[in-house]
Amino acid sequence: MPQITMPKLNDFGDSGEVSEILISVGDQVAAGDVVMNVEMEKSVVEIESTHDGTVKSIKVAEGDEVDVDQVLIELE
Repeated sequence: MPQITMPKLNDFGDSGEVSEILISVGDQVAAGDVVMNVEMEKSVVEIESTHDGTVKSIKVAEGDEVDVDQVLIELE
């Protein structure tokens, strides 16, 4: 089952806060689609899907702190 994980975004931190989730369970996504925004120290970063598929589950909520390599979304 493909997963979208929190990427390493910069050399200054290994975590961020989910500020906005842009998809819902059941949505179709393609590789490169922006699925959520994560706030890092002084910027907001767009997290893109790394796979094509249907959103099976969203493992985080807005306001959650997420770490590098943490599973954010599962696709089917």
